[in-house]
Amino acid sequence: MISQPEQKPEPVWQAIIRLLRWDKPAGRLILMIPALWAVFLAGEGKPPLLLVGAIVLGSLATSAAGCVVNDLWDRDIDPQVARTRDRPLASRALSVKVGVVVAIVAFLCAGAIALYLNPITFGLCVAAVPAIILYPLAKRFFPIPQLVLAIAWGFGVLISWSAVTANLVPATWILWGATVLWTLGFDTVYAMSDREDDRQLGINSSALFFGNYAAVAVGIFFAGTVGLLAELGLIMQLSGAFWLSLLIASGGWLWQYLRLRQPSLPRPVYGEIFGQNVWLGLILLAGMLSSSWF
Repeated sequence: MISQPEQKPEPVWQAIIRLLRWDKPAGRLILMIPALWAVFLAGEGKPPLLLVGAIVLGSLATSAAGCVVNDLWDRDIDPQVARTRDRPLASRALSVKVGVVVAIVAFLCAGAIALYLNPITFGLCVAAVPAIILYPLAKRFFPIPQLVLAIAWGFGVLISWSAVTANLVPATWILWGATVLWTLGFDTVYAMSDREDDRQLGINSSALFFGNYAAVAVGIFFAGTVGLLAELGLIMQLSGAFWLSLLIASGGWLWQYLRLRQPSLPRPVYGEIFGQNVWLGLILLAGMLSSSWF
């Protein structure tokens, strides 16, 4: 019998990259996109480049910290879920001590970037921290934990807009509302792939809360996103490029809703729909930029 060669342990640096989810850029981009919507709309398409860089780096550091905190809270739950059992803390590829150190470093990096921003924006950065830390706990006692995540995501809009203008106006809150609804939509889709595991573990999710009406709820969230973005376009007098991008995004969300209405879907489909929302968000960003530039 030919013995199989022993598999080499994963290098620590590679496990840390997976812990930060830098090997899965979709999740990092989808957080950054609403922040970019806000910074370019508030800056009328021409915000300071250094500020844009700070927003990009800040969103990367913040999302990294959020991922590590999530995995620290869920290190004993993730091994029991098919999608998450190979995460570094769940598989014990990294120790809790390493996870805590990485989280602290990520928060310190985000905090250092926040010092570059004005006092109002810095205060919003601080206010976002409890939402980031509490989201993983919310699934244990709150029926719709994705709402906590959506509110945390929405801080990206408030932080980025105020970083440009040092204030918040009605248009800011409309964009915030659109971001919260969009996040509720795509993260409910993401949660739909874990329904059976979550039900067995007694973990809450919006997919379980809405039950057989989860697809309908996603459709309503996406429709609300379209409505608020249309209101934003009218208030800010955005040009035809924005309306074309909104039309494309609306078509994409309608197609996703119709697909989710099917009686059964393979698990990978939910991840595909999540990834498609990254592209829809980028299409909207392109429309906003074109509306300001031309």
